[in-house]
Amino acid sequence: MKKPILTGLFGLLVVVVAALAFINAALSGGTSTARSKLTLIAPAAPGGGWDGFARESQQALRGAGIVNNPQVVNVPGAGGTIGLSQFVQTPGREDALLVTGGVMVGAIALADNPESMADVVPIARLADDYAALVVPADSPFQSLDDFLVAWKANPGANSIGGGSLGSIDHLLSGLVAQKVGIDPTKVNYVAYSGGGEALTSLLSHTTAAGMSGYNEVSDQIEAGTLRALAISSPERLEGVDVPTFIEQGVDASMSNWRGVVAAPGISDEAKAVFVEIITEMHASDLWKESLERNNWTDTFSTGDEFAGFIEEEVATAKDIVKELGL
Repeated sequence: MKKPILTGLFGLLVVVVAALAFINAALSGGTSTARSKLTLIAPAAPGGGWDGFARESQQALRGAGIVNNPQVVNVPGAGGTIGLSQFVQTPGREDALLVTGGVMVGAIALADNPESMADVVPIARLADDYAALVVPADSPFQSLDDFLVAWKANPGANSIGGGSLGSIDHLLSGLVAQKVGIDPTKVNYVAYSGGGEALTSLLSHTTAAGMSGYNEVSDQIEAGTLRALAISSPERLEGVDVPTFIEQGVDASMSNWRGVVAAPGISDEAKAVFVEIITEMHASDLWKESLERNNWTDTFSTGDEFAGFIEEEVATAKDIVKELGL
């Protein structure tokens, strides 16, 4: 009688072990990896700059066969810092990248956010665009010098409209003021939640000038509705007939850079895979088409070069926010 019982128990044990092995194999096979399913977290609402950047990346990754199933998830709010805060709460996550850039750096400096760029792992900087100082076509300011004369005489009366507080538009306005001898705390900067509102205020002469990403106002410039006085690139952009601040004697240059970072605590192997994926995307024809379509400047860098760049950006943003008295 004992032998059948033992045999039955042994058979049950074999079944249980086999079942557990099957479940473990299934779970292992179903675990998301960066190559099988990469999540790109856009820390902004759909339709914004970071969202557009994330979706351009998604299309390039999928179309070039680099990632099987790239997804975009939106986590909007507070200049990207809400998305950053949530992202750093998932340490070791090796199937997601957070889209980041100059706007987030400014927002962190402005709000003294508890989470910072030091809490994430730099992967790659991919593209920059630049801000332009613009005025309505019927403005009396025909040149940057014209505007600066009036601005220096009465900063408060010559307001500048632009994006949210801490944005590139905001920080650049403060930097230009500092470089031309205006107390940055005297700058009358009017922040708007969207480019449409800023444009309306400018065209209605609610603000004297506007600071905006060149890509956002290029159509109005070409149509003759707006006049560009200067652009924040370090040198003239190919195909863009707008003089830089630097060539007009104002030592101010600032980019709205965009890149991706990984969660804290990832392995060196996972970091290497992320860099490989983004490097392959950068080399693809689809990404090159994205750069051209969006008039982005290719500023690709990874590793220590990108990490060093972030450190410089953080220091610059902190200095400007301090000078602005915020």
